[in-house]
Amino acid sequence: MGHGVDGRTTPAAHLDADAAATIAATLQALATPSRLMILTRLRQGPCPVGELAEAVGMEQSAVSHQLRLLRALGLVTGCRQGRRIVYSLYDTHVAQLLDEAVYHIEHLRLGARDLPPGTAEAEESEEAAEAGESGGTGAGAEPLSR
Repeated sequence: MGHGVDGRTTPAAHLDADAAATIAATLQALATPSRLMILTRLRQGPCPVGELAEAVGMEQSAVSHQLRLLRALGLVTGCRQGRRIVYSLYDTHVAQLLDEAVYHIEHLRLGARDLPPGTAEAEESEEAAEAGESGGTGAGAEPLSR
């Protein structure tokens, strides 16, 4: 998914307490529907506070409050344009977090699983899918494409 850090293409296998706390704070920020609506609107492109408030159906002061928190967590950034500040997602990682959450919920809704290759469950699922293609009684949800 990401570019990796220190040459790694996957995250470290073990988190220290500080990293775990930082990740937990970020995920807590994503656990509020109003913040998710703000982030989802910003996923479409930069937007000033007034337009954001209208788009998500909130008071401008409430949106500003949420944006301060999202900014402090590095999820959004603001750029002054004249007398107003236009907000956008901090970077593509924030968009990927949102996308992955949506994909995961869609998979849950459909009963589909995207298992890592090489696991016993992935191999069983693949065998069941092949049996279904060859006229067997294998059942399973079609995997979603991105």
